[in-house]
Amino acid sequence: MSIMRAQRTRQAGFTYLGLLAAVVLMGLLLTMAARVWSLTEQREREVQLLFAGDSIRFAIAAYYAHGHRYPNTLQDLLVDNRSPVPVHYLRRLYIDPMTNSTEWQLVPAPEGGIKGVYSASTLAPVKRQNFAEIDKGFTDKDCYCAWQFVYEPRLRRRGAPGNPAPGNPASGDPAPGNPAPGNPPRGSPGPGGPAPGVMVPANPNGQ
Repeated sequence: MSIMRAQRTRQAGFTYLGLLAAVVLMGLLLTMAARVWSLTEQREREVQLLFAGDSIRFAIAAYYAHGHRYPNTLQDLLVDNRSPVPVHYLRRLYIDPMTNSTEWQLVPAPEGGIKGVYSASTLAPVKRQNFAEIDKGFTDKDCYCAWQFVYEPRLRRRGAPGNPAPGNPASGDPAPGNPAPGNPPRGSPGPGGPAPGVMVPANPNGQ
């Protein structure tokens, strides 16, 4: 009897240890799955941030092309009443996917107005390399708040009277890494929408 009881005790002990190991393993697998899901979700939000930021930057460039002035507010990109026929550079104000808010941080222009936007998120980016040419400045940044989507028109350098300096285009040409007013950057969505005068980037999902 004592031998059988000892065997049962050992079997119960082995069963307990097996269950404990299974619970620990399951916990580790769930933790790894949660991390992978979180990383995947963050990458998707990064894509949305790049799309929204570049769309706003292109809209600012288009607004600047009509009068060489920056918009005073982001609402000016929705309806520009400076001409007899209102112009719409954006159909709607994009949400910052990192904060889930339309409250973008603004980059003021020295001459007044808004020349760019950026996210308020201090989260470290997953993407650190291989940005599009227009976003090369985002390389190895430590937070999304350092991804500033800014439009800077190129200024004419000193040269012969009436001529741009050698190797530099005339005033009003876009700087490297900036979209030409009226033309979206390569890889960025172009104007669209059924209404005349409406310039709206395409949806990143192709819809």
